Amino acid sequence: WKTFNFFDVSEVTLADSESSSLFNSADCACLCSGSENLFVGSNDGQVRILSRAFKVVRTFHAHDSGSITHMKQIDGTSLLVTVSEDLSNEPILKVWALDKSDKKTGGPKCLSTTGIQNGRKQFPISAFAALDNLSQLAVGFANGSVTVVRGDLINDRGAKQRTVFESEEPITGVEFRDGSTTTLYLATTGRILTLTITGRGQGQPAKNLEDNGCGVGCMTVDSDSGDIVVARNDAIYFYGVNGRGPSYAYEGPKQLVKVFGTFVALVTPPKANTTSKPGILRRFVGGQADDLYKFSTFALLDTDLKYVAHTESVASQVRTIFTEWGDLFLLTLDGKLFRYHEKTLGQKLEILYQRDLYVLAINLAQKAGVDNAQRNSILRKYGDYLHKKGDYDTAMQQYLKAIDNTEPSQVIRKFLDSQRINNLIEYLEELHEHDRATVDHTTLLLNCYAKLKDTAKLETFIKAGTHFDLETAIAMCRQGGYYDQAVFLSKKHGEHDRVVDILIEDSKNYKEALDYINRSEPAVTYPNLMRYARVLLEHCPRETTQLFIEYYTGKYQPRKDAPLPATPAPAGGAASAVQNLTSFIPLPYRQTTNVQTPVATDNQMIALPNGEAAVAADANAFQEYDVPKPRTAFSSFVDHPDQFIVFLEACLKGADMDEKDKVDLHTTLFEVYLEIAASKTGPEKRNWEAKAKALIDGKDISMDASNVLLLSHLSNFRHGTVLVREQQGLRFDIFRSYASAGDTAGAIKALRKYGPEDPDLYPAALKYFTSSPRVLEEAREELDAVLKKIDEDGLMAPLQVIQTLSTNGVATMGMVKKYLSDTVERERKEISNNRRLIESYRNETEAKRKEIDELGTKSAVFQTRRCSACGGSLDLPTVHFLCKHSFHQRCLNQTGDEDIECPKCAPTNNNIRAFRKAQEESADRHEMFQDALHRSGDKFGTICEFFGRGVMAAPAPE
Repeated sequence: WKTFNFFDVSEVTLADSESSSLFNSADCACLCSGSENLFVGSNDGQVRILSRAFKVVRTFHAHDSGSITHMKQIDGTSLLVTVSEDLSNEPILKVWALDKSDKKTGGPKCLSTTGIQNGRKQFPISAFAALDNLSQLAVGFANGSVTVVRGDLINDRGAKQRTVFESEEPITGVEFRDGSTTTLYLATTGRILTLTITGRGQGQPAKNLEDNGCGVGCMTVDSDSGDIVVARNDAIYFYGVNGRGPSYAYEGPKQLVKVFGTFVALVTPPKANTTSKPGILRRFVGGQADDLYKFSTFALLDTDLKYVAHTESVASQVRTIFTEWGDLFLLTLDGKLFRYHEKTLGQKLEILYQRDLYVLAINLAQKAGVDNAQRNSILRKYGDYLHKKGDYDTAMQQYLKAIDNTEPSQVIRKFLDSQRINNLIEYLEELHEHDRATVDHTTLLLNCYAKLKDTAKLETFIKAGTHFDLETAIAMCRQGGYYDQAVFLSKKHGEHDRVVDILIEDSKNYKEALDYINRSEPAVTYPNLMRYARVLLEHCPRETTQLFIEYYTGKYQPRKDAPLPATPAPAGGAASAVQNLTSFIPLPYRQTTNVQTPVATDNQMIALPNGEAAVAADANAFQEYDVPKPRTAFSSFVDHPDQFIVFLEACLKGADMDEKDKVDLHTTLFEVYLEIAASKTGPEKRNWEAKAKALIDGKDISMDASNVLLLSHLSNFRHGTVLVREQQGLRFDIFRSYASAGDTAGAIKALRKYGPEDPDLYPAALKYFTSSPRVLEEAREELDAVLKKIDEDGLMAPLQVIQTLSTNGVATMGMVKKYLSDTVERERKEISNNRRLIESYRNETEAKRKEIDELGTKSAVFQTRRCSACGGSLDLPTVHFLCKHSFHQRCLNQTGDEDIECPKCAPTNNNIRAFRKAQEESADRHEMFQDALHRSGDKFGTICEFFGRGVMAAPAPE
């Protein structure tokens, strides 16, 4: 095992004297950690809770007798389990809720208390384990028995105990492995056993895993993997679900074992304590005083990579080790507490670099899960180290592994020597395989092939089609005017966008470009179609429009059965310039023919067999694709209205589409119809307007009404405005449009049709009918009906009617004589009724005032002989009220000098007072008055009502 110093060690300075004395004294019986706290149990039954600063933040008395020998804090919860022993009684187990307080003691609330049974045998507890849900706990005793406690200890619903194992050897460790079945691992001084507690196999006797046991404290569980870790003198053993797992030789006696992350922490006792078997049992009866002056060894091992991350001698016996706050802590018998903080990965790697341990550094980085960039950095360092040693082949292997994040020039410079040319070729080839080669790298590789005269590799490199810079080759073809070769190379390497770009921008062969787009996959067709839509519509309007229709209606499929027209062969000199790049590339883009393509002496072009390009499409292999929104194509049809109309009409006839898309299509098509109609005259204009009308004629139109109205107004399409207003229920706007146009007959027709549903039309009609003599003459018969409707429904006050009629001076008194006479007669009757009500209210008020005055000035005679409460004859003392009710004084249940109120009249008086108080409170709520006035049809009546409530009363003087 290689030894390193991967941990920073520091002695913890205790915050106060209480913490220091707690660790120094022998009263510290046990210790556990969890939930960002440290818990210390003492021999007097006290539990102290320490914070991260090692300050005692809480102390409570957990047990009345015995010392607390075992504790477990359920991490992430407020639950704490304590076990106390006094060897004269059964051990006591308690579960505490640290977040709840006991009302009597003020300490944490004890959720349950259980006595742990051991067949009435008084032996100390040697091992303790519990599941995180506290549904099962295991307690091992020094006499070799194991008791399992089951039940709901958190809610104190009872627990069952059973002795599940007995042996003559003392129990040295118990640990749970939870899963589909709950397995209990048992350790004695001579054996390792497993026992199924729940699940399949429950109730069967313990299964012997190994005939070698371990000492107390030498068995623990790896919480990450669930494996059981056992430390013996010869090695560290792991046990999993399938029994014994791997073991790692590490000689020396073991006192304690703990798993910390990926490390196994071991404590080796002083040699004097490991010479005989009784030393193993010494922990059952406690240490001696001289233990304080003996040295222990502490080590942290990485068993996967087989190295010692830290080791040191501790100048005292180790009491315990625990983990919390991301660090490992070691507590000695003399009260010293040491913190072990793991160094960062970078610090560890630097230590390994200094010792040239690059293989271990690589393995350590992989275990830490570093990214590729950091891993490749280590590989480069390893390659540099091997290169310096002269191991060039192995060094090149490291550089190849790190090729993704390595600057190629750094490696190439190291191997430019002609003796290392094979290594250089290997690296350059790998650069091309990883698509990291530049033009210079390709040139250098070709030069290396030429220098070695390796013709086979050179031809393979060219034929592969990926071992040269495609961009450079295509750019050279385009700049030299070799457009066909550029197309061949682009198609060979699947550069579909570049194929279309060359055909349109360079060759100006628009029909072939459109045909190529039409035979491409949907994902390729769409971006190219949108990019060159205007150019293609300019030169191939019908074919381009059809392609748009197919794609936007979801019917597009590549036309694989359409062979392309032949392209002329390039001139001999031009073909020769790129022969070295194209002669090995098949030309599937060219149209097939039985006759070979004409050739020049320096350039032999390959003729394709007949029918190679004609591949019939499978009718059943329909390719699904996401149909784009129709709106995305609108801008492509600028300056092409005829094709635009064809596209829009075809989309509307297509398959189901989103409602929003339908709105866009209808609105745009309606706008285009109106634009074309505006540019036409005569029957042609009416034809386009009829098409526009057909789009909006119906109960439900797939267009926004505001858009239709705006477009109709801009195009002076009156039929559209009227039709949409009617469909959208804009009745007032329809009437107003007739009125503004002076169409009295249309206005009367609209009033009769929509008036019953929209009463606001009648006041508007009254104003319009009296706007001019001509209109009045046309609507004279309708005027009386309008006045009658207004009067019956109260749509306008009489004064408002008079003001409306007198605005233009058109209407005469004779026209409204009957309306006015009926109104005046009705008002007179209402005034007469109001006066009678006023007189009755006035007389009633005067009578009440007189009665109040008599009660205050005249004596009252009481002749009642019976009590109004009990009904018995009145006798002294008697209480008489001015309301003529009399009571025995004893029936009133009143004492003292407080005001006495008649019990019979009290409910009525309380109602009156409450009503008056509500009126006074509502008097200040002016927003209520404003809201009621806004909603009221009789505003004067509402003002009178709130005036009576005191809303307008002057504020009382303070």
